[in-house]
Amino acid sequence: MKIAYFDTFSGISGDMVLGGLIDIGVDIRDIRTRLKGLGIKGYSIEVSTLERGGIVGTKADVIVKDRERDHISLNDIKRLIDESDLEPLVKRDSIHIFERIGEAEAKVHNIPKEEVHFHEIGAVDSIIDIVGSMIGIHILNIGKIISSPINTGKGYVICQHGLLPIPAPATAELLKGYPCYSSDTEYELTTPTGAAIITTLASEFGSLPLIEVEKVGYGAGSKELKDLPNLLRIIIGEDIGSHMGDTITVIETNIDDMNPEFYDYVSEKAFEMGALDYFITPIIMKKNRPAAKISILADSKDIRRLTDLLLRETSTLGIRSYQVKRVKLERESREIETRYGYVTVVIAKEGEKILKISPEYKECQEIARRYNVPLYQVYEETKAQARLHFGM
Repeated sequence: MKIAYFDTFSGISGDMVLGGLIDIGVDIRDIRTRLKGLGIKGYSIEVSTLERGGIVGTKADVIVKDRERDHISLNDIKRLIDESDLEPLVKRDSIHIFERIGEAEAKVHNIPKEEVHFHEIGAVDSIIDIVGSMIGIHILNIGKIISSPINTGKGYVICQHGLLPIPAPATAELLKGYPCYSSDTEYELTTPTGAAIITTLASEFGSLPLIEVEKVGYGAGSKELKDLPNLLRIIIGEDIGSHMGDTITVIETNIDDMNPEFYDYVSEKAFEMGALDYFITPIIMKKNRPAAKISILADSKDIRRLTDLLLRETSTLGIRSYQVKRVKLERESREIETRYGYVTVVIAKEGEKILKISPEYKECQEIARRYNVPLYQVYEETKAQARLHFGM
Protein backbone atom coordinates (compact mmCIF):
# COMPACT_ATOMS: atom_id res chain seq x y z
CA MET A 1 0.00 0.00 0.00
CA LYS A 2 1.25 3.48 -0.89
CA ILE A 3 1.57 5.82 2.09
CA ALA A 4 1.93 9.63 2.03
CA TYR A 5 3.57 11.22 5.07
CA PHE A 6 2.90 14.95 5.51
CA ASP A 7 5.74 16.53 7.51
CA THR A 8 4.14 19.74 8.81
CA PHE A 9 7.20 21.07 10.66
CA SER A 10 6.43 24.49 9.14
CA GLY A 11 2.65 24.19 9.08
CA ILE A 12 0.37 23.51 6.17
CA SER A 13 -1.78 25.49 3.72
CA GLY A 14 -3.77 24.63 0.60
CA ASP A 15 -1.19 26.04 -1.80
CA MET A 16 1.63 24.21 0.03
CA VAL A 17 -0.21 20.89 -0.39
CA LEU A 18 -0.79 21.53 -4.09
CA GLY A 19 2.81 22.69 -4.57
CA GLY A 20 4.17 19.65 -2.72
CA LEU A 21 2.20 17.22 -4.87
CA ILE A 22 3.43 18.94 -8.03
CA ASP A 23 7.00 18.85 -6.66
CA ILE A 24 6.67 15.08 -6.14
CA GLY A 25 5.82 14.63 -9.80
CA VAL A 26 2.10 15.16 -10.39
CA ASP A 27 1.86 16.83 -13.80
CA ILE A 28 0.35 20.31 -13.45
CA ARG A 29 -1.07 19.94 -16.96
CA ASP A 30 -3.05 16.91 -15.79
CA ILE A 31 -4.39 18.86 -12.80
CA ARG A 32 -5.34 21.83 -15.00
CA THR A 33 -7.16 19.55 -17.44
CA ARG A 34 -9.17 17.80 -14.73
CA LEU A 35 -10.02 21.07 -12.99
CA LYS A 36 -11.82 22.17 -16.15
CA GLY A 37 -14.56 19.79 -15.01
CA LEU A 38 -15.50 22.36 -12.34
CA GLY A 39 -16.56 24.86 -14.99
CA ILE A 40 -14.80 27.76 -13.22
CA LYS A 41 -13.30 30.41 -15.47
CA GLY A 42 -11.18 33.51 -14.88
CA TYR A 43 -8.26 31.96 -13.02
CA SER A 44 -4.85 30.45 -13.75
CA ILE A 45 -2.37 28.30 -11.83
CA GLU A 46 1.21 29.54 -11.89
CA VAL A 47 3.95 27.14 -10.79
CA SER A 48 7.45 28.23 -9.80
CA THR A 49 10.42 26.96 -7.81
CA LEU A 50 11.50 28.86 -4.71
CA GLU A 51 14.29 28.40 -2.20
CA ARG A 52 13.24 28.28 1.43
CA GLY A 53 16.00 27.87 4.02
CA GLY A 54 18.39 26.50 1.43
CA ILE A 55 15.87 23.89 0.17
CA VAL A 56 14.14 24.25 -3.18
CA GLY A 57 10.40 23.67 -3.25
CA THR A 58 7.49 24.24 -5.62
CA LYS A 59 5.15 27.19 -5.21
CA ALA A 60 1.64 26.93 -6.63
CA ASP A 61 -0.20 30.24 -7.00
CA VAL A 62 -3.82 30.51 -8.11
CA ILE A 63 -4.33 33.86 -9.85
CA VAL A 64 -7.98 34.96 -9.88
CA LYS A 65 -9.01 37.77 -12.20
CA ASP A 66 -12.50 38.44 -10.82
CA ARG A 67 -12.14 38.97 -7.06
CA GLU A 68 -15.89 39.50 -6.69
CA ARG A 69 -16.20 35.74 -6.85
CA ASP A 70 -14.54 35.45 -3.44
CA HIS A 71 -17.97 35.51 -1.72
CA ILE A 72 -19.48 32.06 -2.22
CA SER A 73 -21.84 30.12 0.04
CA LEU A 74 -21.06 26.63 1.28
CA ASN A 75 -24.03 25.19 -0.60
CA ASP A 76 -22.87 26.87 -3.82
CA ILE A 77 -19.42 25.30 -3.45
CA LYS A 78 -20.84 21.84 -2.71
CA ARG A 79 -23.21 22.10 -5.70
CA LEU A 80 -20.37 23.26 -7.96
CA ILE A 81 -18.22 20.26 -7.02
CA ASP A 82 -21.06 17.72 -6.99
CA GLU A 83 -22.28 18.69 -10.46
CA SER A 84 -18.78 18.68 -11.97
CA ASP A 85 -17.12 16.02 -14.14
CA LEU A 86 -14.56 15.16 -11.44
CA GLU A 87 -13.90 11.60 -10.23
CA PRO A 88 -16.30 10.47 -7.46
CA LEU A 89 -13.54 10.15 -4.84
CA VAL A 90 -12.23 13.65 -5.65
CA LYS A 91 -15.76 15.02 -5.28
CA ARG A 92 -16.32 13.20 -1.99
CA ASP A 93 -13.10 14.33 -0.32
CA SER A 94 -13.36 17.92 -1.61
CA ILE A 95 -16.93 18.30 -0.36
CA HIS A 96 -16.01 16.76 3.01
CA ILE A 97 -13.19 19.27 3.46
CA PHE A 98 -15.45 22.22 2.68
CA GLU A 99 -18.13 20.80 4.98
CA ARG A 100 -15.63 20.81 7.84
CA ILE A 101 -14.49 24.36 7.09
CA GLY A 102 -18.15 25.43 7.01
CA GLU A 103 -18.82 23.75 10.36
CA ALA A 104 -15.81 25.50 11.90
CA GLU A 105 -16.87 28.92 10.55
CA ALA A 106 -20.44 28.37 11.74
CA LYS A 107 -19.21 27.52 15.24
CA VAL A 108 -16.87 30.53 15.41
CA HIS A 109 -19.53 33.01 14.21
CA ASN A 110 -22.46 31.27 15.96
CA ILE A 111 -24.57 30.94 12.82
CA PRO A 112 -26.17 27.95 11.03
CA LYS A 113 -23.85 26.18 8.63
CA GLU A 114 -26.21 26.97 5.75
CA GLU A 115 -25.63 30.69 6.31
CA VAL A 116 -21.85 30.48 6.06
CA HIS A 117 -20.40 32.54 3.20
CA PHE A 118 -16.75 31.94 2.49
CA HIS A 119 -14.41 34.90 2.26
CA GLU A 120 -10.63 34.39 2.49
CA ILE A 121 -10.97 30.61 2.77
CA GLY A 122 -13.84 30.37 0.30
CA ALA A 123 -12.29 32.24 -2.59
CA VAL A 124 -11.85 30.63 -5.97
CA ASP A 125 -8.16 30.13 -5.19
CA SER A 126 -9.06 27.98 -2.15
CA ILE A 127 -11.49 25.92 -4.22
CA ILE A 128 -8.74 25.28 -6.75
CA ASP A 129 -6.19 24.53 -4.00
CA ILE A 130 -8.46 21.97 -2.34
CA VAL A 131 -9.88 20.28 -5.42
CA GLY A 132 -6.49 20.38 -7.19
CA SER A 133 -4.87 18.72 -4.18
CA MET A 134 -7.52 15.98 -4.12
CA ILE A 135 -6.88 15.40 -7.83
CA GLY A 136 -3.15 15.07 -7.13
CA ILE A 137 -3.69 12.56 -4.32
CA HIS A 138 -6.04 10.59 -6.57
CA ILE A 139 -3.45 10.54 -9.38
CA LEU A 140 -0.76 9.26 -7.00
CA ASN A 141 -3.09 6.46 -5.84
CA ILE A 142 -2.39 7.13 -2.16
CA GLY A 143 -3.82 4.42 0.10
CA LYS A 144 -3.15 6.09 3.44
CA ILE A 145 -2.12 9.53 4.72
CA ILE A 146 -0.19 10.07 7.96
CA SER A 147 0.80 13.45 9.35
CA SER A 148 3.29 14.75 11.86
CA PRO A 149 1.93 16.94 14.71
CA ILE A 150 0.94 20.28 13.19
CA ASN A 151 2.94 23.48 13.75
CA THR A 152 0.52 26.40 13.92
CA GLY A 153 2.99 29.27 14.42
CA LYS A 154 2.14 32.13 16.78
CA GLY A 155 1.27 35.82 16.89
CA TYR A 156 -1.56 37.53 15.01
CA VAL A 157 -2.98 37.54 11.51
CA ILE A 158 -4.97 40.26 9.74
CA CYS A 159 -8.26 38.92 8.36
CA GLN A 160 -11.48 40.45 7.10
CA HIS A 161 -12.75 40.51 10.68
CA GLY A 162 -9.65 42.36 11.95
CA LEU A 163 -6.60 41.25 13.90
CA LEU A 164 -6.96 37.64 15.09
CA PRO A 165 -4.71 35.38 17.17
CA ILE A 166 -2.79 32.49 15.62
CA PRO A 167 -4.07 29.87 15.13
CA ALA A 168 -7.03 31.74 13.66
CA PRO A 169 -10.36 30.80 15.31
CA ALA A 170 -11.51 28.60 12.40
CA THR A 171 -8.11 26.86 12.32
CA ALA A 172 -8.25 26.22 16.08
CA GLU A 173 -11.74 24.75 15.68
CA LEU A 174 -10.55 22.43 12.89
CA LEU A 175 -7.59 21.26 15.00
CA LYS A 176 -9.76 20.11 17.90
CA GLY A 177 -8.78 16.55 18.83
CA TYR A 178 -5.58 16.57 16.74
CA PRO A 179 -1.94 16.91 17.91
CA CYS A 180 -0.54 20.37 17.25
CA TYR A 181 1.92 22.83 18.76
CA SER A 182 3.13 26.39 18.35
CA SER A 183 6.77 27.09 17.54
CA ASP A 184 8.42 30.45 18.14
CA THR A 185 7.78 31.48 14.54
CA GLU A 186 5.57 34.57 14.52
CA TYR A 187 3.60 33.77 11.39
CA GLU A 188 0.42 31.94 10.42
CA LEU A 189 2.02 28.62 9.48
CA THR A 190 -1.24 26.64 9.36
CA THR A 191 -4.26 28.11 7.57
CA PRO A 192 -7.90 26.96 7.85
CA THR A 193 -7.65 25.34 4.42
CA GLY A 194 -4.47 23.46 5.33
CA ALA A 195 -5.90 22.37 8.68
CA ALA A 196 -9.09 21.13 7.01
CA ILE A 197 -7.21 19.14 4.37
CA ILE A 198 -4.86 17.33 6.74
CA THR A 199 -7.34 16.63 9.54
CA THR A 200 -9.85 15.29 7.03
CA LEU A 201 -7.46 13.01 5.16
CA ALA A 202 -4.91 11.82 7.73
CA SER A 203 -5.80 8.64 9.62
CA GLU A 204 -2.80 8.91 11.96
CA PHE A 205 -0.62 11.62 13.48
CA GLY A 206 2.90 10.78 14.62
CA SER A 207 6.37 9.90 13.40
CA LEU A 208 7.37 8.75 9.92
CA PRO A 209 6.19 5.12 9.64
CA LEU A 210 8.22 2.17 8.39
CA ILE A 211 8.11 2.65 4.63
CA GLU A 212 10.36 2.25 1.61
CA VAL A 213 10.68 5.86 0.45
CA GLU A 214 9.99 6.43 -3.25
CA LYS A 215 9.54 10.19 -3.63
CA VAL A 216 10.00 13.35 -1.57
CA GLY A 217 8.45 16.70 -2.48
CA TYR A 218 8.39 20.17 -0.97
CA GLY A 219 5.53 22.65 -1.20
CA ALA A 220 6.80 26.20 -0.66
CA GLY A 221 5.01 28.70 1.54
CA SER A 222 4.47 32.33 0.61
CA LYS A 223 6.99 33.94 2.97
CA GLU A 224 10.70 33.39 3.62
CA LEU A 225 11.03 32.74 7.37
CA LYS A 226 14.07 33.49 9.50
CA ASP A 227 14.08 30.50 11.84
CA LEU A 228 12.96 27.54 9.68
CA PRO A 229 12.30 26.64 6.02
CA ASN A 230 8.73 27.57 5.10
CA LEU A 231 8.03 24.24 3.44
CA LEU A 232 5.60 21.34 3.62
CA ARG A 233 7.46 18.08 3.04
CA ILE A 234 5.53 15.17 1.54
CA ILE A 235 7.14 11.72 1.58
CA ILE A 236 5.67 8.93 -0.55
CA GLY A 237 6.58 5.30 0.03
CA GLU A 238 5.42 1.70 0.12
CA ASP A 239 4.44 0.05 3.36
CA ILE A 240 7.16 -2.47 4.27
CA GLY A 241 6.07 -6.02 5.03
CA SER A 242 3.63 -8.56 3.65
CA HIS A 243 0.89 -7.25 5.93
CA MET A 244 -0.40 -3.79 6.63
CA GLY A 245 0.68 -2.55 10.05
CA ASP A 246 -0.06 0.52 12.12
CA THR A 247 -0.20 1.83 15.66
CA ILE A 248 -3.52 2.40 17.40
CA THR A 249 -4.60 3.31 20.91
CA VAL A 250 -6.60 1.16 23.33
CA ILE A 251 -8.88 3.14 25.67
CA GLU A 252 -10.19 1.16 28.64
CA THR A 253 -12.17 1.52 31.83
CA ASN A 254 -13.64 -0.87 34.42
CA ILE A 255 -17.27 -0.38 35.48
CA ASP A 256 -19.29 -2.14 38.21
CA ASP A 257 -22.09 0.31 38.98
CA MET A 258 -23.81 1.25 35.70
CA ASN A 259 -27.16 0.23 34.28
CA PRO A 260 -26.29 -2.45 31.67
CA GLU A 261 -28.88 -0.98 29.27
CA PHE A 262 -26.58 2.03 28.79
CA TYR A 263 -23.76 0.00 27.22
CA ASP A 264 -25.54 -0.19 23.86
CA TYR A 265 -25.96 3.60 23.71
CA VAL A 266 -22.27 4.14 24.53
CA SER A 267 -21.32 1.66 21.81
CA GLU A 268 -23.37 3.50 19.17
CA LYS A 269 -21.89 6.86 20.14
CA ALA A 270 -18.35 5.43 20.09
CA PHE A 271 -18.69 4.20 16.52
CA GLU A 272 -20.23 7.52 15.47
CA MET A 273 -17.13 9.24 16.87
CA GLY A 274 -14.72 7.09 14.87
CA ALA A 275 -14.02 4.07 17.10
CA LEU A 276 -12.32 1.26 15.19
CA ASP A 277 -13.85 -1.30 17.54
CA TYR A 278 -15.75 -1.45 20.84
CA PHE A 279 -16.08 -4.48 23.08
CA ILE A 280 -16.96 -5.43 26.65
CA THR A 281 -15.15 -8.07 28.70
CA PRO A 282 -16.64 -9.55 31.91
CA ILE A 283 -14.15 -9.17 34.78
CA ILE A 284 -13.95 -9.58 38.57
CA MET A 285 -12.83 -6.49 40.47
CA LYS A 286 -11.67 -6.10 44.07
CA LYS A 287 -13.83 -7.69 46.78
CA ASN A 288 -14.95 -10.14 44.05
CA ARG A 289 -17.36 -7.64 42.49
CA PRO A 290 -18.58 -8.64 39.00
CA ALA A 291 -17.81 -5.87 36.52
CA ALA A 292 -17.34 -5.04 32.85
CA LYS A 293 -14.25 -3.71 31.09
CA ILE A 294 -15.07 -1.40 28.17
CA SER A 295 -12.34 -1.37 25.51
CA ILE A 296 -12.27 1.00 22.55
CA LEU A 297 -9.75 0.81 19.71
CA ALA A 298 -9.02 4.23 18.21
CA ASP A 299 -6.81 6.20 15.84
CA SER A 300 -4.81 8.98 17.48
CA LYS A 301 -7.06 11.71 16.06
CA ASP A 302 -10.10 10.26 17.86
CA ILE A 303 -8.60 9.60 21.33
CA ARG A 304 -9.73 12.83 22.97
CA ARG A 305 -13.38 12.68 21.98
CA LEU A 306 -13.69 8.94 22.75
CA THR A 307 -12.11 9.47 26.18
CA ASP A 308 -14.55 12.32 26.81
CA LEU A 309 -17.41 10.03 25.75
CA LEU A 310 -16.56 7.44 28.42
CA LEU A 311 -16.13 10.11 31.11
CA ARG A 312 -19.42 11.76 30.17
CA GLU A 313 -21.68 8.81 29.34
CA THR A 314 -20.55 6.12 31.81
CA SER A 315 -20.17 5.94 35.58
CA THR A 316 -16.38 5.65 35.42
CA LEU A 317 -14.12 8.00 37.35
CA GLY A 318 -11.00 7.34 35.28
CA ILE A 319 -9.66 6.11 31.95
CA ARG A 320 -6.45 4.34 30.95
CA SER A 321 -4.96 4.20 27.46
CA TYR A 322 -1.95 2.66 25.77
CA GLN A 323 -0.61 2.23 22.25
CA VAL A 324 -0.46 -1.13 20.51
CA LYS A 325 0.94 -2.33 17.20
CA ARG A 326 -1.59 -3.82 14.83
CA VAL A 327 -1.06 -6.15 11.88
CA LYS A 328 -3.91 -6.54 9.42
CA LEU A 329 -4.69 -7.76 5.94
CA GLU A 330 -5.40 -5.22 3.23
CA ARG A 331 -9.16 -4.83 2.77
CA GLU A 332 -11.24 -3.71 -0.18
CA SER A 333 -15.00 -3.45 -0.81
CA ARG A 334 -16.43 -4.76 -4.08
CA GLU A 335 -19.94 -5.21 -5.46
CA ILE A 336 -20.92 -8.70 -6.64
CA GLU A 337 -23.93 -9.47 -8.84
CA THR A 338 -26.22 -12.12 -7.33
CA ARG A 339 -29.76 -13.28 -8.03
CA TYR A 340 -30.85 -10.80 -5.34
CA GLY A 341 -29.10 -7.91 -7.05
CA TYR A 342 -25.74 -6.34 -6.28
CA VAL A 343 -24.30 -7.09 -2.82
CA THR A 344 -21.16 -5.58 -1.30
CA VAL A 345 -18.44 -7.96 -0.13
CA VAL A 346 -15.23 -7.18 1.72
CA ILE A 347 -12.17 -8.98 0.42
CA ALA A 348 -9.02 -9.41 2.53
CA LYS A 349 -5.78 -9.63 0.56
CA GLU A 350 -2.10 -10.32 1.04
CA GLY A 351 -0.54 -8.52 -1.88
CA GLU A 352 -2.66 -9.55 -4.87
CA LYS A 353 -3.78 -12.83 -3.30
CA ILE A 354 -7.33 -12.87 -1.91
CA LEU A 355 -7.44 -14.80 1.37
CA LYS A 356 -10.94 -14.09 2.71
CA ILE A 357 -14.34 -12.89 1.53
CA SER A 358 -17.07 -11.52 3.80
CA PRO A 359 -20.48 -10.31 2.55
CA GLU A 360 -21.75 -7.13 4.21
CA TYR A 361 -24.06 -8.31 6.97
CA LYS A 362 -26.51 -5.39 6.87
CA GLU A 363 -27.06 -5.71 3.11
CA CYS A 364 -27.66 -9.45 3.47
CA GLN A 365 -30.08 -8.75 6.33
CA GLU A 366 -32.07 -6.27 4.21
CA ILE A 367 -32.24 -8.76 1.31
CA ALA A 368 -33.39 -11.56 3.61
CA ARG A 369 -36.26 -9.41 4.86
CA ARG A 370 -37.15 -8.11 1.39
CA TYR A 371 -37.34 -11.60 -0.19
CA ASN A 372 -38.44 -13.44 2.97
CA VAL A 373 -35.59 -15.96 2.75
CA PRO A 374 -33.22 -17.19 5.48
CA LEU A 375 -30.37 -14.81 6.25
CA TYR A 376 -27.76 -17.58 6.17
CA GLN A 377 -28.94 -18.51 2.65
CA VAL A 378 -28.36 -14.96 1.34
CA TYR A 379 -24.99 -14.79 3.09
CA GLU A 380 -23.69 -18.13 1.85
CA GLU A 381 -24.97 -17.67 -1.72
CA THR A 382 -23.35 -14.22 -1.91
CA LYS A 383 -20.08 -15.62 -0.59
CA ALA A 384 -20.17 -18.51 -3.08
CA GLN A 385 -20.90 -16.13 -5.98
CA ALA A 386 -18.02 -13.91 -4.90
CA ARG A 387 -15.62 -16.87 -4.78
CA LEU A 388 -16.62 -17.75 -8.34
CA HIS A 389 -16.20 -14.16 -9.43
CA PHE A 390 -12.66 -13.97 -8.03
CA GLY A 391 -11.70 -17.46 -9.17
CA MET A 392 -11.24 -18.94 -5.71
